[in-house]
Amino acid sequence: RRRLWPGPRRVPGLGRAADALALLRTQYSALSIMPGTVEDVRDENYKEFTGAPASIVAYGLATCEPCTAYDPILVETAAKFPDVKVGKAKMHVPGRCREIKKSHTFETYPTTHFFSNGKLLLTREGVVEPAELAALISDHLLK
Repeated sequence: RRRLWPGPRRVPGLGRAADALALLRTQYSALSIMPGTVEDVRDENYKEFTGAPASIVAYGLATCEPCTAYDPILVETAAKFPDVKVGKAKMHVPGRCREIKKSHTFETYPTTHFFSNGKLLLTREGVVEPAELAALISDHLLK
């Protein structure tokens, strides 16, 4: 009897590649909570995140092109200002930001909120360019 499908291919060294991938994932997840990186903000950590001495939350959707274009700016800002917590709330993921949606209204995405010790200081709609974002951080969060 002849098999129509030969089954999965065996690739030499796949075990080592899988181990390397697991190691990279572990290292990446450890990096994601270090200062200078963009953190994932959701209902569970929202109060703690915004309660920091200086924090920024960018609210966005996966299908929003300006939101996607904003991501590198947030990464650059997080690296430039390690004392400021920079986070992104993915509003399109069901159940992740239900309480956030109840406490804030968003007319456009991305929307950026600037917080200090739990107090909302400033709101900006749309993509905030790097120079303006740096100026807003210096003027409102790092005084």
